[in-house]
Amino acid sequence: MQPNNDTTMSEFLLLGFSEGPELQTLIFGLFLSMYLITVFGNLLIILVIASDSHLHTPMYFFLINLSFADICFTSTTVPKMLWNIQTQSQVITYASCITQMYFFIIFSGLDIYLLAVMAYDRFVAICQPLHYTVIMNPQLCALLVLASWIMSVLHSLLQTSMVLRLSFCTELEIPHFFCELNQMIQLACSDTFLNNVVMYFAAMLLGGAPLAGVLYSYSKIVSCIHRISSAEGKYKAFSTCASHLSVVSLFYCTGLGVYLSSAVTQSSHASAVASVMYTVVTPMLNPFIYSLRNRDIKRVLMRFSGMTAIKGPVVLGLKNFP
Repeated sequence: MQPNNDTTMSEFLLLGFSEGPELQTLIFGLFLSMYLITVFGNLLIILVIASDSHLHTPMYFFLINLSFADICFTSTTVPKMLWNIQTQSQVITYASCITQMYFFIIFSGLDIYLLAVMAYDRFVAICQPLHYTVIMNPQLCALLVLASWIMSVLHSLLQTSMVLRLSFCTELEIPHFFCELNQMIQLACSDTFLNNVVMYFAAMLLGGAPLAGVLYSYSKIVSCIHRISSAEGKYKAFSTCASHLSVVSLFYCTGLGVYLSSAVTQSSHASAVASVMYTVVTPMLNPFIYSLRNRDIKRVLMRFSGMTAIKGPVVLGLKNFP
C-alpha cells in the first residue's frame, strides 16, 4: 500500500516536553526569560564591540558574528514554542516546519564554523604573535566569515532538499519542541536510506572537520604556552583564549552529550529536554562568559553603566595599558 502523501496540506504536532497544563505557565516563563537574556545579552556584546574602536580586532569581529548567530540560532526555535504554549496549540504547518529546520541547520552550522575560525585566530595570536596583524588581515577575516556562511547555507540547502523529496502522512507528531532534522527523517513514510547516509556523512565531514581544527589549534596553543618560561607569560597567553575555550567546551560537550544520550536511552522526551542545553542555555551563557572573563569588554561595560566616575583612576589606568 502506498503511503498517504499530502505534504502540501500536512500539519505537524510539536509535542514539546509533553508536560501537564499546570506546568505550561512555568515552562513559558522559564523559556521566555532565557530567550530575552540571550537576545539582549548578545545584542549588548555587539553594541559594546561596535562602540569601541579598541575592540575592532579580528577576535572581536568574529565574536560579533558569533553573537549574531546565537541570536538567530535561538530565534528559530524558542518563539514558535512560546507561541504554541500561549495559544495552547501544538500545530506547525509543513512549510513552517521545513523553514524552521532550514534556518536551524544554517545557524547551528554557522556556530560550529565560527568557533573553529576563532580557534585559528587564537592559534595565530599565541603561536605567531609577530605575524598576527599580517596573517589575520581584514580581507582574510571577512573571507573566513563568508566561507562559514556559504558552507552553512549549502549544507542546509542539501539537507532541506533531501527532506523535501520524502513523503509524509497527513498527521504527524514530532516528539520535540522544534522541527529537528533527524526527527523529520524518522517520521517519513517513504524510504529514508539516502537521507540517513547524507545526514551522517555531512555530520562527520562538516561537523568533524571544524572540531578537528579546534583540537589541532589548541594542541598547538598548549605546546606554545608550555614553552613560555615565566608563569606570568603563561597566564597572560592562556587568558587570551580562556573565554573561547570555555564557549567551545560548553557547546561541544552539550551538543555531543545530547546526541550520545539520545542514542543510548532512545527516549525522545529525554532528547528534547537535553536539547535545551545547546539550543537555549549555551547561547544564553556565551555573553556572560565573554563579558566576565574579558577585561576589555568589562571596561566598556563599566563605562556604559556609569561606573567610570566612581572608578575613574582604575579605568584611566586600563585605558593607558598597552
